[in-house]
Amino acid sequence: MVTKISGSKPGSLSFTVSLDSKLPHTSQANGQNQIIMQGNCPGKRFASEGSANENPQGIQFAAVLNLQTSEGGVVHSLDDKTLKVEGSDWAVMLLVASSSFDGPFTMPSDSKKDPISESLNALKSIKTLSYSDLYAHHLNDYHNLFHRVSLQLSKSSKSNLKGSLVIEKVKSSTANSYFSSNEDDAVSTAERVKSFRTDEDPSFVELLFQYGRYLLISSSRPGTQVSNLQGIWNKDLAPPWDGAPHLNINLQMNYWPSVSCNLKECQEPLFDYISSLSINGSKTAKVNYEASGWVAHQVSDIWAKTSPDQGEAVWALWPMGGAWLCTHLWEHYTYTMDKEFLKNKAYPLLEGCTSFLLDWLIDGPGGFLETNPSTSPEHTFIAPDGKPASVSYSSTMDIAIIREVFSVIVSAAEVLGRKSDALIGKVLEAQPKLLPYKIARDGSIMEWAQDFQDRDVHHRHVSHLFGLFPGHTITLEKTPDLCKAADYTLYKRGEDGPGWSTTWKIALWARLHNSEHAYRMVKRLINLVDPTHESDFEGGLYSNLFTAHPPFQINGNFGFTAAVAEMLVQSTTKDLYLLPALPRDKWPNGCVKGLKSRGGVTVNICWEEGDLEEVGLWSKEQNSVKTLHYRGTKITAKISSGKVYTFNRQLKCVKTYSLQEAEFC
Repeated sequence: MVTKISGSKPGSLSFTVSLDSKLPHTSQANGQNQIIMQGNCPGKRFASEGSANENPQGIQFAAVLNLQTSEGGVVHSLDDKTLKVEGSDWAVMLLVASSSFDGPFTMPSDSKKDPISESLNALKSIKTLSYSDLYAHHLNDYHNLFHRVSLQLSKSSKSNLKGSLVIEKVKSSTANSYFSSNEDDAVSTAERVKSFRTDEDPSFVELLFQYGRYLLISSSRPGTQVSNLQGIWNKDLAPPWDGAPHLNINLQMNYWPSVSCNLKECQEPLFDYISSLSINGSKTAKVNYEASGWVAHQVSDIWAKTSPDQGEAVWALWPMGGAWLCTHLWEHYTYTMDKEFLKNKAYPLLEGCTSFLLDWLIDGPGGFLETNPSTSPEHTFIAPDGKPASVSYSSTMDIAIIREVFSVIVSAAEVLGRKSDALIGKVLEAQPKLLPYKIARDGSIMEWAQDFQDRDVHHRHVSHLFGLFPGHTITLEKTPDLCKAADYTLYKRGEDGPGWSTTWKIALWARLHNSEHAYRMVKRLINLVDPTHESDFEGGLYSNLFTAHPPFQINGNFGFTAAVAEMLVQSTTKDLYLLPALPRDKWPNGCVKGLKSRGGVTVNICWEEGDLEEVGLWSKEQNSVKTLHYRGTKITAKISSGKVYTFNRQLKCVKTYSLQEAEFC
């Protein structure tokens, strides 16, 4: 972390600085304008008061703060922990930190990593660089990801939004137009959230969309840990739900925008994490279930925990977390068409997951395969005896996830030429025996295998709609009756819910091409939460735009970004749906550039007065055949790699040119 502070007059900068931590630590200021802090985490979540043997060594950590000042500035130690700067024009603070964590399979006591040495070495590598050099490096690194996608929305036709669909490094849509050049006229973020109830400012939607991308870029990069319930922005020693990765939607939602919003690199920590889960999960599968393959339950942690967590069965006893994560492997392939990734990374993990699912399924009445015991995450029903219950058999989400994974591995095997594998033969035999979706007496999709009464009809989870989104087994084209039932299911569930539930519902309504209800949920999310009275709220945004459960859970931010993208572009590997859930009366004019579609195609769209104006499509490496869909019109387009294709509102190709030519325009 690099910070520069400057005075308004020469020699006017003076301040003190120290390092502190809520964890046990020591710090020392040395004679090199540095403060070195080292400390340790507890070895147990709740340390006992017994002997040292009962409190094992936890992860060690260190941080080094280095001060640089202008000529004439003086730095001296006030005590062992504090440095004071006096009479400087400016000061640059370099902060580096490290820990002894060496992966989920190395106990802290066995780690050979020295966090102090690692921190000092990192500092040495940047210490000779100027602040300008470091800042330029940071901007280049960040802009390379962030500027891939822009979004502009407007109510007014007078706004000059159309611009050109020339493929260039798009400029951020979160530009200075959001803020007045006169500081006296500046509006706080909190005021913008509150005013959205009346002004419905489309530029605020742009901001919140891009904010989700910013948070993912900042919390999940190659070599980091996965973004957890709070991303990386946890302030508590004992955060809500331990700040852990939860696998019954939270971790998955964190990565929903990674491929559709052109941030594929940010997904790498997730794939590394799935690999770790598969190792521990193979032990859990064998010990807990005498099954092959690997499994992961709902609650995990930095140590890639896969066993059922302690607690009530309604949330702890759910062995589908790993299977849901595996669908992200296939999604990554369909967006990137990276066959090497599919072969070397995805397919082995899918094989292990599928092996467990085949062993987990049991024969049931009518020749169907069932999961038993089974729960629908965190939701309960009224049992036939009139008492609340959570454990049944073959919950709709169980079967929907299994159906999705089975479809995925068969498709992957086709790509890799492995359809003759014995495992694929077992899957093909099992697929027609999976319980079909059922429609309840009231017209909604049944959440359990039997038509139980919901204990909480407005429950926050909509797990039985997994097949609609993020899954692909409920679609308007192939299952219209199920879509009608899904529509009623969402209506029945209601609009209340935590932030992440609200954003899931945006995406679900978008998949149904229902722009009105999708936008209603957008508006419902944008409600200011008072952190001092959290219990009075459900969902909403804090003044820093973090989404509230409450308390803070970051997956709602990521879910919002993915859901807005879903309102504007939807795809399969063969089909591309343009503006499928655009709220034409709310965002009548706009442009989105740089979104990704399945099949490796990048999409630019501009629209005016609620109607499509122009579409640009291109692929850097893939030849693709896409069926374009827009308001009942569809055409087939052949997309050759390295070429840009521009289509008008009638979906007629009006211009073709090379991608190289476009990049230099």
